[in-house]
Amino acid sequence: MKIAIITINQPSLNSACRLIPYLSGYEVDVYGKAELTHTLDKLYTYKKLDDILAPAWREYDAIIAILAIGAVVRKIAPLLQDKSSDPAVLVINLALDRIVPLLSGHLGGANELAETLAKRLPNCLNFISTATDQTKTLAFEMLAKKRDWKIENLKALARISNRLLNKQSVKVATYRSLFNSIPNRENLTLVGFEELDLDTVVIDPTVNSKCLTFRPKIYLGIGCNRNTPLSEIEEAVKQFLEKQKLSMEDIGDIGSFDAKADEVGLLEFAKKYNFDIKFYKKDDINALENEFSNSASTKFFGVKGVAEPSAILASTYKELLFKKEVYFKSVTIAGAI
Repeated sequence: MKIAIITINQPSLNSACRLIPYLSGYEVDVYGKAELTHTLDKLYTYKKLDDILAPAWREYDAIIAILAIGAVVRKIAPLLQDKSSDPAVLVINLALDRIVPLLSGHLGGANELAETLAKRLPNCLNFISTATDQTKTLAFEMLAKKRDWKIENLKALARISNRLLNKQSVKVATYRSLFNSIPNRENLTLVGFEELDLDTVVIDPTVNSKCLTFRPKIYLGIGCNRNTPLSEIEEAVKQFLEKQKLSMEDIGDIGSFDAKADEVGLLEFAKKYNFDIKFYKKDDINALENEFSNSASTKFFGVKGVAEPSAILASTYKELLFKKEVYFKSVTIAGAI
């Protein structure tokens, strides 16, 4: 996280100098007036606060302001765009013992940063105003952030969060194993994808709806003939993803049978797109209780399959979404979440 600390006078700059040691592990820049004294290696100076806030809004993940909350509110108001893109904004007092995550508490990370600072600073109190945090209610956007799910129809989040805060039912259209992994499932009901309405959350990589929607990563299982080149594997994956209306960015990682561990084309594909690739042993594959599509690997290697079981083993929730497809008579691909 890249952080800008904004100061406005000598007392706030003094506080910034004291705050720096508590921000180890972060990339931190401090802004202040040129005429003031400090002990920093570098101070980014400005004449007018308005001159630096707009660039900071674009360049930093978080802004920590050591000035009055009212002044911060007035200055950032023209910069507000969207909760999915605005940086985290925190306000901390001169004594460094009171901190307020003011903006982008969840998706921007303000609440988490404030909690970290409150733990590191002596006797520091963190004032989080987010209702879901205070009541320990499930916050779907935080779940998505932690699990690296894409978020769509974010404007529907307020309705869902309010229903959960009011102890009203929220339907979740997803898969049983994924649903069971959600913490605090009180007032959540698992439903099918045909039962969608405005009180539904969809968790699926491909279903299109107007509901609050989260897109988990897809994990591919890939099998190939001996010496299949990178170009063929790459084109096969692209065609598979296009059919499912997915992209390379939607892939988590990939898996295959350990007999393919020396396949140069497969290894090159994983390296090119920065995927981790795991190779599974015969016993791991055959231990799965799933029913798989017929596979030539059963005859040659005595395994239930390659693409489908490898996709399941590589995946997070062990749900096979896309059965294997065969491309160029040499590459098989399946997808799981």
